[in-house]
Amino acid sequence: MTRSEKEKMLAGEMYNAADPEIQAELMLTGAWLKRYNDTLGDPAERWHALLLERLGAVGAGAVIRPPFHCDYGFNIRLGAWVYINFSCVILDVAGVTIGDGTAIGPAVQIYTADHPHDPEQRQAGLQLGRPVTIGRHAWIGGGAIILPGVTIGDHAVIGAGSVVTRDVPAGSTAVGNPARVRVGGRLPQSQK
Repeated sequence: MTRSEKEKMLAGEMYNAADPEIQAELMLTGAWLKRYNDTLGDPAERWHALLLERLGAVGAGAVIRPPFHCDYGFNIRLGAWVYINFSCVILDVAGVTIGDGTAIGPAVQIYTADHPHDPEQRQAGLQLGRPVTIGRHAWIGGGAIILPGVTIGDHAVIGAGSVVTRDVPAGSTAVGNPARVRVGGRLPQSQK
C-alpha cells in the first residue's frame, strides 16, 4: 500500500507539501492560530487550554505567549512548565520536543523543515523534515534560530541571536553564528 504524503512527512521522508491532505492540515492550524493569537492579554490558563487543542503534548503549566506561529502544531511536544515568549516560530513538519522547565526567549525560530539539495527535487515541490529536540531546563536566548535535526541537551544555554547548526551538549553554552560551544567562558581552540 502506498503511503500518503502526510505519512511520508511524519516519517521524515521526502513529501509533496502541495498535497491536499497536508494543505487541509495547514488551513486547520491557520484557523487555530488566528484564535490563539487573538488571546493576547488573556490569562495564561486560557493559552494553556488552547494549546491542548492543537499541540501533540502540553505539560502542566506550559505557556506560549501570543503571537505564535507554527505549521501544524500536532508535531510539537511541550514538557511541564515550558515557557515560550512572544513571536516564536516553529516549523514543525517533523517532531519538536521541548523538555520540562525550558525557557525560550522572544522571536526564537525552530525549524524542522528542510529542502533537498537537488534543484529539480525542490522545483518539484518536495520537502522533508528533521526533528529538533531541546532538553530539560535549557535556556534559548531571544532571536536564536535552531536548524533542522539539532538536539540541545539538558541545562544548555543558547545565546541570544545564535544560529544553532549542530548539536549542543547538556550543560554547555553555545553562542554565535554558527553557534559554538564555549568552554570556561571561551571558545575552544578547535572552534576558533
